[in-house]
Amino acid sequence: MTPSWKLNLTVQSRSLQETQALADCLTTDEAVTFSEDGSSFYFELNNLVAKDLRAMWNTRIRGLIAVDSVLKIINEHSSTPSN
Repeated sequence: MTPSWKLNLTVQSRSLQETQALADCLTTDEAVTFSEDGSSFYFELNNLVAKDLRAMWNTRIRGLIAVDSVLKIINEHSSTPSN
């Protein structure tokens, strides 16, 4: 049976390294496809039940948000000059 619900997301971060880190956080959950230049990646979720798809989506997005928050903190501290 063909899934009746589908969500797609294309992700591009501030740098290639950060985009790779975001893709890495999905490694155990999703197969991601990178753009030819590696500046973004794409993944797709499918499910027969909208409620289940929503739960899957929320889990993936929360993971991406968490990793992005950590990357922002690392960038802030690495760009702060030492005294």
